[in-house]
Amino acid sequence: MGSNMPLLKTLSEYYDNAIKDRADPRTDGWFLVHSPWPPLCILLVYLVVCINAKRMMQNVPAFRLRGILLCYNTALVFLSAYMFYEFLVASYLAEYNLFCQPVDYSTSPLAIRMAKVCWWYFISKYIELLDTVFFILRKKFNQVSFLHVYHHSTMLINWWLGVKYVAGGQSFFIGMLNSFVHIIMYTYYALSCFGPTVQKYLWWKKYLTVLQLVQFGAIFVHCFHNLWTECDFPDWLNGIVCGYMISLILFFLNFYIQSYLKGKQSKEKRN
Repeated sequence: MGSNMPLLKTLSEYYDNAIKDRADPRTDGWFLVHSPWPPLCILLVYLVVCINAKRMMQNVPAFRLRGILLCYNTALVFLSAYMFYEFLVASYLAEYNLFCQPVDYSTSPLAIRMAKVCWWYFISKYIELLDTVFFILRKKFNQVSFLHVYHHSTMLINWWLGVKYVAGGQSFFIGMLNSFVHIIMYTYYALSCFGPTVQKYLWWKKYLTVLQLVQFGAIFVHCFHNLWTECDFPDWLNGIVCGYMISLILFFLNFYIQSYLKGKQSKEKRN
């Protein structure tokens, strides 16, 4: 037991350094930010629910939820619009440099405004877990795919890191661009709640995937550029985002090919 004490002390010191000393002091006391354990527990519960979804619903009839889904998707359109506006205006007023913007850790009104919208964006990733819950309740188990679960799960952790350490600076670009994409995406989902009379006009569904791919490419270029320039923004975070964007590009590109290109080819062969 005694031989393990130095190791435990080292790990404890490393944890204190990483979680306390290097954290953004402005956001440390905000909901779900102080410790990694609540987000990790929520992630664990989410994964358990996803894995056991079919078993949990086997004796339960599928719910329709049309009214709830309309309200939910409409609310996320407004939340996404609010976050996009805040990211855009706060960065403009603070005269952000698109190519290299360090985090302003001060308590100035604009710095706090940017930190707050970063926190709201982080919280929105937990709200969006309801996407999965609604799929499960409606027994749309094919929608609870590996890509779906991977994307939702990783965003929880990635943006905990963002709000914990870099609530502002270069990270604003990711939140701003993704919020814009989500305005369009949740508008589509809201309109689809009106049924066949409206769904026939939603021919542009596949272009949502194209828009997401463009988004991931833009974020990759943005972060990769900062890995090769002198910019006072953590390289470790830019590296994580670059790797994450590569994974999303590959997964979403595969989804696009399987869903739209191969499906189209199969249809042409049948005709």
